[in-house]
Amino acid sequence: MGHRTHRYRNGHEADRSGRGSGAPGLRQNRLVDRRWAPDLRTALLATGSFLGLLLLTDAAAGTFTAQRAGLWSGLALLLFHTLMPDRVAADEGWLAVRTLLATHRVRTDRLVEVRATGHAGQRLVLRDAFGGRVEFDTQVLVDNPDLWHRLDTDARTSPAAGHTVSCRASLSALAQRIDRETARAVFHVSGLTEEPKDPCDS
Repeated sequence: MGHRTHRYRNGHEADRSGRGSGAPGLRQNRLVDRRWAPDLRTALLATGSFLGLLLLTDAAAGTFTAQRAGLWSGLALLLFHTLMPDRVAADEGWLAVRTLLATHRVRTDRLVEVRATGHAGQRLVLRDAFGGRVEFDTQVLVDNPDLWHRLDTDARTSPAAGHTVSCRASLSALAQRIDRETARAVFHVSGLTEEPKDPCDS
């Protein structure tokens, strides 16, 4: 008997064995952003400190009420929503970005668009042939070379699979940035004061 087929959002398919699916949850070698947990703790600490300060100020001034406490809690929740880092995970053929409200996925081996947005390309937008779309901070790839390698490897298979990737220059520029950041880190760890010169500055 053949393998049963399961369909995922955006038309992703996989058989029970997980071969060739590109679907999250079926593989055990998932890569995740290593800085996400520390960044989440920082966001929680900042939010808790903000809320505590507001409540203590109200208590000291004698203006503490349930309504004001609810207002400050709402502001704290809004701050946490702003500070909470997106969680980026990837494996062969897919990349997912989980926010506070939803999880978005793309097939990285079927990309049709790669685009950098924001000042100095601070955000990366990926769109696949099935309509999936994700957007996340490019610093995640700088901090996690394994995630970058996974994305770059899969993106190179998209043209081979018959999908035209627009703005390939965005990935090339990002690769150069990651190389520069890695070189700077090596210089820093080695105790050298001189950083490699950015070719774009010449």
